[in-house]
Amino acid sequence: MAHVVTVPGLLDGHTVLDIECLDRIYLNGYVPALQVGGQVITFLHGHLGMRIASPAVLEQIGTRFRQAVARFAEMNDIPMVKFKKGVRKIDVMRPLLERAERTGRSRVVAIGWAQEFQHVWDARKRDTDPARPPQFSFAMAERRVTCYYFYVWDVAFGPAFIKVCAYFPYPVKVWVNGHEWAKRQAATAGPGFTELPAGSPPARTRPRCKPSVIASGPAPSRCCSNGGNKLDTSVNGPEGLPPFDGDAWEHTDWRHHEEQVRRLRGRIFKAVQEGD
Repeated sequence: MAHVVTVPGLLDGHTVLDIECLDRIYLNGYVPALQVGGQVITFLHGHLGMRIASPAVLEQIGTRFRQAVARFAEMNDIPMVKFKKGVRKIDVMRPLLERAERTGRSRVVAIGWAQEFQHVWDARKRDTDPARPPQFSFAMAERRVTCYYFYVWDVAFGPAFIKVCAYFPYPVKVWVNGHEWAKRQAATAGPGFTELPAGSPPARTRPRCKPSVIASGPAPSRCCSNGGNKLDTSVNGPEGLPPFDGDAWEHTDWRHHEEQVRRLRGRIFKAVQEGD
């Protein structure tokens, strides 16, 4: 009867450190009580105490928020960067993030802003008696509004950003990179590593005492250590995917990339079994 080869059996005696994580994590934040038109009217009447649920109040709130962002940037000496059309945001922010990394301190690195289409509340005046106070109805519509990107550097997660729409109902997106988290854990544990571009396969010509390879890509990242001062085996992200810029997230074929990761892991486990 043939001996059944298992993943733990392959790694037994070879691995003392195993780090596995998700890659890019994109979180959506919203205010549950502001998702339908009636809730907007309740917010204006009940929470703000407005006699008339006027859309002018929403613009005033947005203006105060934009002013508060400007004050925050000025008081903390944080650069504000206007994103130009057609330019990748991460390319603009990368030098600032790298500079923050060298300080080794968690901080807001920069605030980017741009006019983008977002789903926000749009108001229409109802046909009512002119002698009575005006009434408005609210419906969700796609409008071009100001969006802020708070780029941060964190000692545990590395680069990240928080995107906030400056108009009602103020949707929020938070992006962090699991690969960056894995690199921070590897650095804390002691072994060195070499970062590769997205999708770069493990080199066949690496020396026996080779460093870890942690590459970006929308798939789990895994690295293993043989007990020395260098990591010994790794799994890259999928091939053919450019660095993430927050624009093509929903067009990613996740099943295809998960299949690539499965094949990459198979190649690495086979290499361990054969002593490569």
